[in-house]
Amino acid sequence: MKQALIHALRKRPFRCSEDPALERHFKGHKNAVTCVHFNPNNKQLASGSADKTVMIWNLAPKGRALRFFGHQDAVTGVQFSPSGKRVASSSKDRTVRLWTPSMKGECAVFRAHTAAVRSVAFSADGLRLVTASDDKSVKVWSVDRQSFIYSLNQHTNWVRCARFSPDGRLIVSCGDDRTVRLWDTSTKHCLNCFSDCCGSSTFVDFNSNGTCIGSSGADSSLNIWDIRTNKLIQHYKVHSEGINSFSFHPSNNFLITGSSDHTVKVLDLLEGRLIYTLHGHKGAVTSVAFSQAGDLFASGGGDRQILLWRTNFDSNSYQDVLQKHGRRATPDPPPHLSDIYPRSPHLHHPQDSAVQIHPAVADTRSADPQVVELGQPTHNNTTANGKCAPGPQEASRVMNSLTRWKPPHTSSSTYQSSDFQARHVDTSRVETQKGDKSGSWVSSAAGNQTGAFSTGKGRREEEETVLTHPLEVFSSHASSLDSTLQHIVRQLDILTQTVSVLEERLTLTEDRMKECLLHQSQILQNLRASREQQRSESDTPPDPFT
Repeated sequence: MKQALIHALRKRPFRCSEDPALERHFKGHKNAVTCVHFNPNNKQLASGSADKTVMIWNLAPKGRALRFFGHQDAVTGVQFSPSGKRVASSSKDRTVRLWTPSMKGECAVFRAHTAAVRSVAFSADGLRLVTASDDKSVKVWSVDRQSFIYSLNQHTNWVRCARFSPDGRLIVSCGDDRTVRLWDTSTKHCLNCFSDCCGSSTFVDFNSNGTCIGSSGADSSLNIWDIRTNKLIQHYKVHSEGINSFSFHPSNNFLITGSSDHTVKVLDLLEGRLIYTLHGHKGAVTSVAFSQAGDLFASGGGDRQILLWRTNFDSNSYQDVLQKHGRRATPDPPPHLSDIYPRSPHLHHPQDSAVQIHPAVADTRSADPQVVELGQPTHNNTTANGKCAPGPQEASRVMNSLTRWKPPHTSSSTYQSSDFQARHVDTSRVETQKGDKSGSWVSSAAGNQTGAFSTGKGRREEEETVLTHPLEVFSSHASSLDSTLQHIVRQLDILTQTVSVLEERLTLTEDRMKECLLHQSQILQNLRASREQQRSESDTPPDPFT
């Protein structure tokens, strides 16, 4: 009985204060969360989503969240600047946006990529941005000038991720060509290419002191390279599906990974083993990130939510945690009868060396925050009731019928003022998100103003129908204006891309011209030296003794 109890306790490790714990969750995105990043001040958390929005979450218990509209496609990357005063985001719409995380919602747009932008990251000084794209290039941008600087083009397939080193002298990138490349920012040359990946590389990053780089792949592997020796020093394969993201702890002792197998795992890099498996997401974990202090980490997933975790395992000294965890997570197995001499072939039951943590996601400390909408969401050519907006001929016909029709017992001025009030209510619509129970967007509708024009039910329905037509006409004009503006933006994108290509060709031409001038100067110097040598030989008097 005693042996069975000991075996049960060893098989199910008890929870202690060093275990990571779920702090709270954030819900507000309407599609999968694709990226997360902490503000260096440890007071805010940024996230991007496939719903085309960027959100800034306040970590205070009752703080408001900000939602930024602007991207035309899924947001793929987001990162705070080192000062915390700006947020950069990348998107599949081929653009990079630089936001001011405030109620103003201001942003600058960077355009030079010709395909989806997969990642964006600041340099340590906050003066440059590096982006990776499906156009097989890595581009570097100036934050102050808000302009393109140069491009790195040696990848042969889509580039998934790119990051600056902590000192800003190196850039690491990875992509679907199964390579991890290390670049020199001063010479723009590729210093090394690590090609031991079995599948496409999905994520790459430096550790905090810049001596190692980590790369994860779609084959569920994680490799850590020492860039001083250019050797693979650690290899992990702890997930059952591909790894989408990982993050180094500031102490470089731990690393967290997020995978499509719905789990977050914590690795002990000094011991070289898995120590925690965290469950909580109901879909793929697409992004993970440590805070700058390392006391918190966040995970975002395909279930549209962000989980905020308390680290805890870095609160005590590493040696104390290692000693306690070593006694608990890897206990000696109970003695087996067949181990007694003489031994006979037998099987041992496998033991899980990692602690499984299943948090109660619903039991969090605070409710969902109030969301403030900033910017204009992208709308299609449909009305509020889901029907397509009328074309120009139908719109003109409706306007002509409106000029001929007047409601009974009301004057023309009354009708016009009421129509203006209805349009004003519709254009000043405010959307707010409530908790999980409501979960819907509440808006003030313009159709509620039409009930004052009639006394009968049939007449009320007729007037409501007529009064909604001007709104549809205005929505048609707005949609045509939006399509025109989108066409102009596309043409500007093409011009920007052409200018960037011309800039690259000009820089190449300048480099070649410099090389030609150097060769010409060397040739001239050689000619002058040879002429001087011939003159000296001709001026030398002949030897009389020869």
